[in-house]
Amino acid sequence: MLTTNISNFSSEAIKAMLFVHIQKQLAHFNLDVHFNVNQEIVALLGPSGSGKTTILNCIAGLTKPDQGTIQFNKQMFYHNGKTYTPTQKRQVGYLFQDYALFPHKTVWENVAYGMKRENFAEQLLNNLRINHLKHKYPQHISGGEKQRVAIARALATEPRILLLDEPFSALDDDTRLQSQQELLRIHKLWRVPTILVTHSQSEANKLADNILYINDGKILPQTNNNELKTKDEATNKL
Repeated sequence: MLTTNISNFSSEAIKAMLFVHIQKQLAHFNLDVHFNVNQEIVALLGPSGSGKTTILNCIAGLTKPDQGTIQFNKQMFYHNGKTYTPTQKRQVGYLFQDYALFPHKTVWENVAYGMKRENFAEQLLNNLRINHLKHKYPQHISGGEKQRVAIARALATEPRILLLDEPFSALDDDTRLQSQQELLRIHKLWRVPTILVTHSQSEANKLADNILYINDGKILPQTNNNELKTKDEATNKL
């Protein structure tokens, strides 16, 4: 059970609100999305090439929109062509699809990259059950272990926003289930705005409070996952 001390983040989490309006011309369509994320998990669900990862990159500051607004609480990240907050000051934890671990760094060196407090990073290693891997290199650990290292590295920065780009797609069924449960435990404790990109309807149903369906850069009407789960339960009883 994850027991991370999050008292330092409680006041921020209570009022957490991410406002996203992104317009960007991509190769085959114009990305135009508008949504808010409170202290919840929002899934971006849709086919490959529909703009989901571009949305995450814009929020993180890795890609610049053409127009729009990205704002966290009262802090403006981006507005209509101007970047107000650079990437390194946005306090965004980003878990990339391929995990993007540094191959020349040990597990501990990967997690310590960008960490704010060493004791907190150590606690993450223990909570995620990877402390015994501290001195190993990424090429010598399993896919599930790499995923937990990447989560630890993202959380060690003590982010205000968490972005997850298909974090479970490369895992076997058992490891995927364990990792999904770990994410739910982390979010229950931390309660920061979290955006999850996935191709899996079942994964979105399980993990997300709200699901945004994306196709060709547009978001279909938002679905509250509590309502979706209720409908699924009713269908299963028939």
